[in-house]
Amino acid sequence: MDKSDVTLERLRTFVRVAERGNLSAVARELGTGQSTITRHLHELEATVGVALLSRTTRRVTLTEEGGRYYVRAVQILRLVEQAGDEVRGRRGAPAGAVRISCSAAIGVLHVGRLIFAFQDRFPEIDVEFSLTDERIDLVREGVDVALRLGPLGDSSLKLRALGRSRRLLVAAPGYLAARGRPAGPQDLAGHEGIRMCNVAGSETLVLQGPDETLHAVPFGGRFRVDHGLAVREALLAGRGIAPAHRWLVDDLLAAGRLEAILPDYTLPMVPLSLLIVPERAGIARVRLLVEFLLARVGEIPGIEAGR
Repeated sequence: MDKSDVTLERLRTFVRVAERGNLSAVARELGTGQSTITRHLHELEATVGVALLSRTTRRVTLTEEGGRYYVRAVQILRLVEQAGDEVRGRRGAPAGAVRISCSAAIGVLHVGRLIFAFQDRFPEIDVEFSLTDERIDLVREGVDVALRLGPLGDSSLKLRALGRSRRLLVAAPGYLAARGRPAGPQDLAGHEGIRMCNVAGSETLVLQGPDETLHAVPFGGRFRVDHGLAVREALLAGRGIAPAHRWLVDDLLAAGRLEAILPDYTLPMVPLSLLIVPERAGIARVRLLVEFLLARVGEIPGIEAGR
């Protein structure tokens, strides 16, 4: 083999194996057999003359030489993709695939419709829409952009603030008729709470009163769940009171199926952010999706666009 055997196909295979650390996962992702993945790696290593990957029964990791080669391989693939974008841009509309990960409930109820509108504007762009509340490794999972609710830790990813999500206390009319309507924060202690068990500090509610005084009150209950859509169903079933994002319950409030409680008291707003893989940020179709979401996110009920 000579240097001409370093094909883009083999480079892509190597990069994805380096990022995912698992041959079978990459084979599934690329729609090919594991034997083909293994062959691509062997051929690439034979061409460059060094071992790029260290293989164990559980995981594949980069060697020291493989780490340096990976950085260059990513740069090459990015340049090839950007060159293709430029050519397609001169020929016509942008094309290709974008993978976006999104917090589940807001994705189902609202972001999906924004993506439909995006594809109506750019019909040649395919979108793979992954819904999860887990903090996944975007690079390892091959994701370009992630939309996330809540505070985010330090990251090498690019972060764009989409806005802040308003929350309010709500319950079903039937629940309030049976258990009474709280007149102040202190009355919440005698009620059933519907809590998110995957949100830190959900056992305490912090409410700001009309005089800007903060009230920290215990918030308990027999039903705890890790998905916003399950909170919505529990509220409709009259299982208790919940602090809910406006976008989660806006239609139910308008229909009278839920009612706001303690409307003079406010809950802290939650940041809504976009995370972008830096190596993908310059690709035209990824940039177009980011710009579209930044421009249209204010259409989601209860989202204050910007910081």
